[in-house]
Amino acid sequence: MANENNLSKIVGSENVLVDTDTLKEYSSDMSFVNPIRPRCVARPKDVEEVQKLVKWANETLTPLVPISSGAPHFRGDTVPGAGGAVIVDLSRMKNIVRIDARNRIALIEPGVTFAEIIPELEKEGLRLNMPLLPRASKSVAGSLLEREPVIMPKYHWDGSDPLACVEVIYGTGDKFRTGSAAGSGDLDYQWKSGAAQVAAVGPAQADFHRLIQGSQGTMGIVTWVTVRCERLPHLEEPFLIGSSELGSLLELNHWLIRRRLADECLILNNTNLAQMLAKQWPKEFETIRDTLPPWVLIYCIAGYEYLPEEKVAYQQKAIAEITGRLGLKPVKSLANISAIDLLNMLRKPSEEPYWKIRGQGSCYDVFFIALSDRLPELIKAAEDAVGQQNYPLQDMGIYVQPVVQGTSYHCEFNLFFAPNNPDQADRVRQLSTTLPEMLATRGAFFSRPYGSWADIVYRREAETTTALRKIKGIFDPKNILNPGKLCF
Repeated sequence: MANENNLSKIVGSENVLVDTDTLKEYSSDMSFVNPIRPRCVARPKDVEEVQKLVKWANETLTPLVPISSGAPHFRGDTVPGAGGAVIVDLSRMKNIVRIDARNRIALIEPGVTFAEIIPELEKEGLRLNMPLLPRASKSVAGSLLEREPVIMPKYHWDGSDPLACVEVIYGTGDKFRTGSAAGSGDLDYQWKSGAAQVAAVGPAQADFHRLIQGSQGTMGIVTWVTVRCERLPHLEEPFLIGSSELGSLLELNHWLIRRRLADECLILNNTNLAQMLAKQWPKEFETIRDTLPPWVLIYCIAGYEYLPEEKVAYQQKAIAEITGRLGLKPVKSLANISAIDLLNMLRKPSEEPYWKIRGQGSCYDVFFIALSDRLPELIKAAEDAVGQQNYPLQDMGIYVQPVVQGTSYHCEFNLFFAPNNPDQADRVRQLSTTLPEMLATRGAFFSRPYGSWADIVYRREAETTTALRKIKGIFDPKNILNPGKLCF
């Protein structure tokens, strides 16, 4: 009780939650990570309270688990990995501190969701490079820190994009700013001098933000981020291309990005597309899925402020030459699905209920990065493994997203299942470990290992594991931040 009283002095008694229902909600998620009940939930309102929480945790050796997104959670990273943990719920920190249209940058706190930032950016003629249909409760900062792939690879120059700068409280309790935000003075001083928190590199030549991205809250607690934005187009033409095989779509995808002809550009199988579009299950879902080709490429060409019609016209001509050579046909609608309606849907958060749980009630994702020439082989191996587990292949969604200018591809398998069906849940539970293991042996790169994947990844990389533990010892020497995750 004494510890909870001290917490109340930091965040206020009304922001220390200890009721049974709340603690049960935070003790597990939709993954297969073992549930552990936290001691309590603390809800700070600003960076000063976060810093005090971290210093208190160092004094009391209390584990802290930072969370910025609302439920439902899926990957196990927000479930305590040790007993007696305090959940640091950052959802009260909702300030959109600054939108800088000239430099195309937005500075936001971790509690800001996609639904909250999108309309504010539109007022300034800006838009986000979005992940694929994030849930309405998803934190923008959380998505950036998790390095979730974005659907406009044309503007994805680096694996960390579109994250720019961050303010972080390390596990030592020290406050630190990365990138160009690390310059002299506070933010007001920097803004008055004409500076913008755009460049991710820094201070000096060190990329400190890379220590924080993908760390699942084990290195520090981020209290604001800056995100690079893009201009709203003046004219755009979205298209759909269906195919019975993936190879030709990957070839087209390569040329669309290499020649910088498309903004949005992604590939979905018919299961995932039907899952996103259907409103009723199972009939409408099955009808949409069965009328679609196995694979669908979605892309959009756009013109901006200067000569938008001319730009769209030459892009259409260039793409027509490529699709003609590949035997593909871009269309404005496919199986009664309008390209413009689909594009508009992809530029917003998912409608409720969240698309991944809308049908059967739960979903387990397995995702990795690979080169395009390896993808068909890896997808075939995954389909074989899923079939051997008697999971119905027609229920598995697949999402293929080029990243970093198309130099590699994010590939994601979405295993939809009914959590109240013990047989289905057990099959997916088995696949949650066997599928990543099998893919890793075939060259899949798991850059974001969650739950049991971490053991698969880190036991293959002894030198990386040793280096990470040394870094952890510097930035969180008492191991208070999300212990039990990754290799810590």
